[in-house]
Amino acid sequence: MSVVRRCSRTACRQPAVFTLTYVYADSTAVLGPLAAYVEPHCYDLCAMHAERLTAPRGWEVVRLPADSSGGPGSDDLEALANAVREAARPRAPGGRAEPPAPSGPEGQRKGHLRVVKSDNPDRTPPARPSGEG
Repeated sequence: MSVVRRCSRTACRQPAVFTLTYVYADSTAVLGPLAAYVEPHCYDLCAMHAERLTAPRGWEVVRLPADSSGGPGSDDLEALANAVREAARPRAPGGRAEPPAPSGPEGQRKGHLRVVKSDNPDRTPPARPSGEG
């Protein structure tokens, strides 16, 4: 039995033909053929909602041509998003992209934040105000 994926927009029951994903680091919305698999941070859209798609001010919309086969296409959308991330990675002096930050305690990332080791490990954090007064 074939399961038809539906548009992600509220109250829309049309079949999905496009997949939308956001590359927040580059302020880019990528709209392409329906992805082969459902991804948690991607949105499946029908033709009407894909055509009406607009992005916030300062964002760019990249529209890839739809797959003419009528079924889910290869997962080119994810490959494009990865390529956009790679292009946005800071460049080393030699022109190559810098490797990702180390995964140990020093350089560990959480979203856009990074854990940085203290210069003085014996230093105690400042006391919090007691609220009296």
